[in-house]
Formats: sequence, C-alpha cells, structure tokens
Amino acid sequence: MADGNDTSLREFFLLGFTHAPHLQVILFVGFLLIYLVTLLGNFGIIWVIQSDPRLNTPMYFFLGNLAFVDLWYSSVTVPKMLVNFLSKNKSISYLGCATQMFFFVTLGCTECLLLAAMAYDRYVAICKPLYYTIIMTKTFCSQMVASSYLGGVIYSLMQTGSTFRLSFCASHEIDHFFCDIPTMLKLSCTNTYINDVILPTLVAIVTFIPVLIISLSYIYIIATILRIRSTEGRRKAFSTCASHFVCVILFYGTIIFKYVLPSSIYSLEQDRVVSVIYAQVIPMLNPLIYSFRNKEVKAAVSKMKGRNIFAKF
Repeated sequence: MADGNDTSLREFFLLGFTHAPHLQVILFVGFLLIYLVTLLGNFGIIWVIQSDPRLNTPMYFFLGNLAFVDLWYSSVTVPKMLVNFLSKNKSISYLGCATQMFFFVTLGCTECLLLAAMAYDRYVAICKPLYYTIIMTKTFCSQMVASSYLGGVIYSLMQTGSTFRLSFCASHEIDHFFCDIPTMLKLSCTNTYINDVILPTLVAIVTFIPVLIISLSYIYIIATILRIRSTEGRRKAFSTCASHFVCVILFYGTIIFKYVLPSSIYSLEQDRVVSVIYAQVIPMLNPLIYSFRNKEVKAAVSKMKGRNIFAKF
C-alpha cells in the first residue's frame, strides 16, 4: 500500500481517446484547429473591446471577462492533450494533475457565475433602463466579476482538496484526456463516500444559484419584452439577450449532464464527448456567437479594419 501511494505521488497516465496512431493524428489536427479558433476568437473579442471606447459598457466588460475565462479554460487541458496525441509518453505528474484540476474547476465555476452576472446586467438594461447607469456602476460590475473569480477559487479549493486527499494506489491510468474529478475518484483505493456526496452537492449549489438568477432575470425580461408594443423594439430587446441565452443553454446543459445526473445513465464515450463540448467547443463558440449576432462588435471590427490595423499583417 505504501509503495503504491509513493508511486502515485509521482505521475499518472492519461489514456485519452484512442491508441490507434492514424486516429490520433486526425484527432490532433481537429483539436488543434478548434484550439486555434478558440485563441483567435477570444483574443479578438478582448482586443476589440479594449480598442473601441464605444464598447466601454458593463455588457462588454462582462463579455471581455468571459472571453478571458474561456481563453484559459480551454488552455488548461488542450495543450497537454495535443502533446499526448503525438507522444508515446502520456504521463502527467501528480502536481501537474492537481494543478490542472484546480484551474479547470476554478475557471468552470467562474464562468457559471459570470453568466449569472451577465443575465442580471441584461435584466437591468431591459427591465429598469432608467436606473441602468445608477445600478450598473463600474464599481458594482467590478465587484461582481471579482466575486465570480473568488467564488471559483474557493469552490475549486474545496473540490480539488477533497479529491487529492485520497490515496491513488489502485491504478495510475486516467481513462480520460484530462484530470477530471469523477475519473480521479474511480482511481482511489480509499473510501470516496464523502467525495461522492460532496461533488454532486457542491455542483448542484454552484449551478442552482446562478441558474435561479438567470431564470428569474429572463422571466422578467420576457415579460417586459412582451409588453413592448413596437415590433422593432421587441426584436431589438430579444436580440440583446439571444447570444447570452444560447451560451447559457450550451454551458449549463453540458455541466448538468456531466456532474449532476447519475453517471450510470451514460457511457464513458458519451462522457468524453460531453467533456469535449464544455471544455473545448463552447469556449470556441462563445466569441463566435457574440460576434455574429452583435452589431456593435461587428461595427467595431469594421472600424478597426478601416483604420488599416491589419495592414501590417
């Protein structure tokens, strides 16, 4: 037992998706393209928001932070996965695994809370437009964003700490492409009852409170929009919320499927697919969704092109 624990403290092995060399090359190319689009899209959103004074509003302040979180959320897992596709050595150190899990959970929880803050911002903008500048001050917005990051760190410390207090002596092979909590619990040779209770409970709390805020915000938003007599006014109001609503459905849908529902209802292959969606596909889609449906962002990009900012490239 002691020898097993000593070995487990050195490294784990990420099994990934497949051992077939030709499939690994195909997957490498596919995930590399997704990652590059993610980097370009989120860097682009941050750059545009910082470059255009017209986007210096609470809505884009939150969007810029969402892009920042998505940028690192994807970067926590993808580079290591890409290396493993082309390498025979698929090991990850004990410390590296714990670090990866900590930042992955931190950023995932932060995104949950940021989406709730963005929903509240839309609620104030549509339901209380006369009080918008009074309520959504720069200080208040900064406090909400800081609270999102702090909440993510605290939540991650609890989850990561409770996971790595266990002994991993049964096996060192992680049947996944990153150090995910449920997969790590399966490797433990000690009693995981507390963890099995803590994980779904904390996930339920972390998702329930933001979902409640988002749901109440959209109930009031929809009720307010339906009272607008002008068709153009209703269309414009719906347009300002559509992008955020799509991102919420995608992110929370996969998180609930992955961490709240019983694992017995889906297979390991489905688990990997869902993990790819929320860890890689959603960070890639978020900037695209906001860019394609947002006239102000598209106008800012066109303005930057008109100034020949890209001429040197």
